[in-house]
Amino acid sequence: MNIEQLEHVAEAAKAGSLTKAADHLHVSLSAISQSISKLEKELGVQLFIRNRQGTALTAEGIRIMEKAEKVLTAIGELKEEANRCSDTLTGDLKIGMIPGPINLLIDMVSAYKTDYPNVKVEIYEMGPVKIAEGILNNDLDIGLVLTSHSFAVQNHELIAEKILEGKMVAGVHKQSPLAKLDRISPEQLFKETLVLYNDDYIKKFAYDTLSPYGPIDVLFTTNNTEAIKRAVQSGVAVTLGMDYSFRSRSPYPNETVIPIEIDGADKEALHLALIRRKDKVPSLKVKEFMRRIHRELR
Repeated sequence: MNIEQLEHVAEAAKAGSLTKAADHLHVSLSAISQSISKLEKELGVQLFIRNRQGTALTAEGIRIMEKAEKVLTAIGELKEEANRCSDTLTGDLKIGMIPGPINLLIDMVSAYKTDYPNVKVEIYEMGPVKIAEGILNNDLDIGLVLTSHSFAVQNHELIAEKILEGKMVAGVHKQSPLAKLDRISPEQLFKETLVLYNDDYIKKFAYDTLSPYGPIDVLFTTNNTEAIKRAVQSGVAVTLGMDYSFRSRSPYPNETVIPIEIDGADKEALHLALIRRKDKVPSLKVKEFMRRIHRELR
């Protein structure tokens, strides 16, 4: 048994196909097939069921894969510890993030890259469901999502750590008559056309807050934050989002979209939370990034 065999098994289990696993690992199909067959022979158990639909772990394979993942994680930590001894970390750091918080992390990510230039940081803006799926599939290391008492992370395989408390606000153009208000009531907000980010919590908040007054006028829902920003800047719509999503950073202090507090929006505590796999020990590069998030945002 060797590390390469464990990596082949892990990739085949993740990809659900030996062909895809071979492509991802940049090896030949015969090489990965022989590697897995040799490991199965050595262990005396069949790890995979192979058919036209692809490759799936057997019951024995699932149990062995759980152990193999822990071994591969430990090997990765060992390599990173060796790197840290030489004052460097390497590898990829993949983060899933709902739109908004990234403007709070730009300086922190920049400082992290300065300290660890050999770590490739990749940030993906997406909805909370996709973030959770990415973490469970090991496509993402950590994620940043919204949680509340009524909208908590439900998956028992994930752990959530509260980072930053916030509240929902309305985003309006600075020339809008609404911009003169300190607060806006749900009844006033109901009269406006909305553009919404395609996020479960935001859509739930809009429905729970405004639907008592009648059908909600939504111009469109999208994952494109620039499209939302343009719609608000043109004056055709109002958007909803977390208050910290609208904080300006130098050198861009003159934002044209400004936040207005919504009556009743602070009844339920809403948090930005960091989520990760419960059964996976974070690597050193992930731990360092998490430490900085806790330090900067709390």
